[in-house]
Amino acid sequence: MPLSLGIDIAKKKFDAALLRDGKFKTKVFENTPTGFAALSDWLKQHGADKVHACMEATGILYEGLAVFLADAGHDVSVINPLQIKAFGESLLSRTKTDKADARLIARFCEALVPMRWLPDPPEIRQLKALGRRREALIEMRTQELNRDLSADSRVQESIQAVISVLNKEIDDIAKRIKDHINHHPDLKNKSDLLRSIPGIGDVCIEAVLSETNGFANFSKVEQVIAYMGLSPREKSSGSSVRGKSGLCKTGNRRLRKVLYMPALVAMQHNPMVKAFSKRLKEKAKNGKLIACACMKKLVQIMFGVLKNNQPFDPAYNVKFS
Repeated sequence: MPLSLGIDIAKKKFDAALLRDGKFKTKVFENTPTGFAALSDWLKQHGADKVHACMEATGILYEGLAVFLADAGHDVSVINPLQIKAFGESLLSRTKTDKADARLIARFCEALVPMRWLPDPPEIRQLKALGRRREALIEMRTQELNRDLSADSRVQESIQAVISVLNKEIDDIAKRIKDHINHHPDLKNKSDLLRSIPGIGDVCIEAVLSETNGFANFSKVEQVIAYMGLSPREKSSGSSVRGKSGLCKTGNRRLRKVLYMPALVAMQHNPMVKAFSKRLKEKAKNGKLIACACMKKLVQIMFGVLKNNQPFDPAYNVKFS
C-alpha cells in the first residue's frame, strides 16, 4: 500500500507531509515545475517510490502538481476543502498552519483512502487553458473599461490602446479555441450537439467541454449540478431555525458564471426553459431563484444531449428536480 502524502497548496509554494508508521517527514517546495521535480527527488530519497497524494481542490492552484504526480504514476486524490475541515474538527485539531494542514491531509488520506483523481486528456487540458486565458483577458478588459469611465482625459489614449490590444488578444484566443475544437472530432461532435440547444453559445460550450470533459466523468446529472455548486442549501434545525435557502456555491465558479447569461437567453428563446420559467413565475418565485432554476434546467438538457449523443429536441421533456 502506498504511503500517504498530504499537500497543502498555495499560489507560490506547497507544504508536503509524508506519513509513514505514524511519523512525518515534511518539506516546503515551490509551486512550479522545478518544485515538482524537487518533490519527486525528495520522495525517492525517503524510499517513497509510489505515494497516495492528497490535496485540496483550491481553484486551479492544485492542477499542475496533481497532473505531474499522476503522470509520474502516483495515486492522486483531490478533496473538497470542507471534507478536510470536517475531518480536522473530528480530531479536535486546533493548529492552523500550512505544515499542520499538510499533516492533517495526510492523516485524512491514510484513514479514508479517498477516490483517485484522474487527469483530463491533453486536448481537454489545452482547451481549459485557452478558455481560462480568454476569461482572464475579458476581466482585464472590463477593468480598463471601468477606468475609462472616470479617467482623466490625459490618460484616455493609454486606456484605449490597452483595450485595443486586449480586444485583439481575446479575438485571437477565441479563434484558437474554435480551431482546437474543430481539430478534435470528439470535441467537434460534442460542440455541435451543445450548439443545437437554444441559448448555448461558444463561451458556454468551451467551458462545459473543458471544465467537465463533456460530462465524461459523471454518471448522473445530480453529480454535475453539485460539482457546479448549483445544489440548494437549506438552513433549518428543530422548530426555531428557519434560514433562507440558497445555492451552496462550493463548486466550479467558472461554470456558474458562464451559465448565467445563457439561462437568461434560454428563458426567452428555448421552448423548454421558457415554459419552465413561466411555471415558476406563476408560482410567484423571485427572479434570481427563477434564473438559478433555469441554469439547472440547462445543465440537465446539456447532460441529456451529450449522454444520448443526440441534438436538442424541444419535444423531449427532461424531468427537472
